[in-house]
Amino acid sequence: MNAFEALGLNENIVMATTDLGFTEPTPIQLQAIPVLLSGTTDFVGLAQTGTGKTAAFGLPLLQLMNPADKFPQALIVCPTRELCLQITNDLVSFCKHSKGVNAEPVYGGASIVMQIRNLKRGIQIVVATPGRLIDLIERKAIDLQKVKYVVLDEADEMLNMGFRDDIDFVLKNTINRESIWLFSATMPPEVRAIAKNFMENPKEITVGKKNSGNVNIDHQFFVAPAHSRYETLKRLIDFNPGMYGIIFTRTKADAQDISERLSKAGYEIEALHGDLTQQQRDRVMGRFRSKSLQLLIATDVAARGIDVDGISHVINYELPDDIEVYTHRSGRTGRAGKTGICLSICHSRETFKIRTLEKMVNAQFHKLDIPSGKDVCRKQFFHFMDKLISTDISNGDYETYLPDLMKKFENVSKEEVLQRVAALEFDHFLKYYENAEDLNAKDAGRSNRERFDGVRDDSSRKDRTSFNRRDNGFTRLFVNLGTKDGFYKASFLQFILDESNLKKEVLGKIDMRDMNTWVEVDKANAGKMIKAIDGKRYNNRTVRMNEADGGFKRAGDEGEGAGRESAYSAGGGRREGGERKRTFAPRERRND
Repeated sequence: MNAFEALGLNENIVMATTDLGFTEPTPIQLQAIPVLLSGTTDFVGLAQTGTGKTAAFGLPLLQLMNPADKFPQALIVCPTRELCLQITNDLVSFCKHSKGVNAEPVYGGASIVMQIRNLKRGIQIVVATPGRLIDLIERKAIDLQKVKYVVLDEADEMLNMGFRDDIDFVLKNTINRESIWLFSATMPPEVRAIAKNFMENPKEITVGKKNSGNVNIDHQFFVAPAHSRYETLKRLIDFNPGMYGIIFTRTKADAQDISERLSKAGYEIEALHGDLTQQQRDRVMGRFRSKSLQLLIATDVAARGIDVDGISHVINYELPDDIEVYTHRSGRTGRAGKTGICLSICHSRETFKIRTLEKMVNAQFHKLDIPSGKDVCRKQFFHFMDKLISTDISNGDYETYLPDLMKKFENVSKEEVLQRVAALEFDHFLKYYENAEDLNAKDAGRSNRERFDGVRDDSSRKDRTSFNRRDNGFTRLFVNLGTKDGFYKASFLQFILDESNLKKEVLGKIDMRDMNTWVEVDKANAGKMIKAIDGKRYNNRTVRMNEADGGFKRAGDEGEGAGRESAYSAGGGRREGGERKRTFAPRERRND
């Protein structure tokens, strides 16, 4: 008996798994499929990306569909258009032998008229991003009354992107559902709240430890001064010939800048960020999937939902501020049982984050020296020689040319031929790296233990550093945006840096609250920050940023309420009952 058949799947679906080369169910599939086939049990599945979650819910979902009913029976909600399309394509493959079952992807950036037309043809499964789904509901173009099964895929990602209100709205309007299936890589309190508020005694399955990372990933980090970060990145790429990877940056400005610099240096790389049109995104992703591009550089928002097989490396150009973001970044490699490497470039003051990450992903992080110029040349040289030796010469009529070749090289020794081949291939590397700086030297004044043990080194100065920043060229600014606007610290940081085109180094402490935020900016750039941010429109509200008086306020201190009042009376929009009024289109444009 086929291993998938033993789980209770019917013959047609088992045939599709065989066609796809599936031989053994993954752990999440093994545990989830028998439960989900009942159709009446609420379910929470915690597993990292790349563990086969789409098949874990897709295969039983297809078996539960009634092809005779030409209306949505199942709704799959996911964070991004890329993931939406990927899930739909997988479902099409899974139902290859199951006639009459159809799935339709609906997402922003594509023609909503065409999507509405396709829905009217009679679709059993709708795969949707939250913003476009809300738009269709408001246009009365989709009826959720007969939906029996709701799947929330990458639930933590959707909440991190600010879709909590949308998810609540969808779940409140699928009143006749029989079950909710929630899949997530991590289990933050917001995901737990959905399970508590909308699910009844859910069956919870965890593959690996909660919030842990993929055990097939080797985590490495490199300590570099801020001004050497780009050169460090370039060396890591050169030291790993044959790399097929994604580089993550905090801002779209960094992504575009690095992409342009590396492209000029001859690397096959393109950037993926929020300024690209859907057509441009599709072109970039098409080139990356076909491996016409060696590297993709992306912001966290732009890269969400990307699922590409065979990624060998993930590089964090900077460590993310939200620790859980690291799990999602690193999860792009080491998928489907393969091994992968996650490289992180960090400053000596950030090494305390490494300790936190080690605990979170339950894995050891290896501190490595930044390769020297000679190390890079040696690695490239032997990689080329291995390719030269393993080159297949059986398909060409090379013997025809051998006499001429032998005559041409009769006075050249074997050693000289090898030297000339090496010079032809590596001349540019040798010239670039012959006087290369030792990028590890900047840290030489501290002991090895001090360089690694950032907890002791930084925490002992934490209070003093925080105090000195306010007295050492920083201006404290107030902005009327907070967590109620769907922000986490990382997304807020990306927003203000993208809008102002400033670097992270100009920022000091960020103190984020429900309804507003205080942020330190060095005095030389405070005016530019205010000019760029103040008066912008965000989620149908006018953003207000201005200088704040005094130090950072703690919750309950006087001045916090006054800050809120002044922000909203200045035209910043109005919240009712402490919650933001529902708006759908702006979020659609921003995230889908």
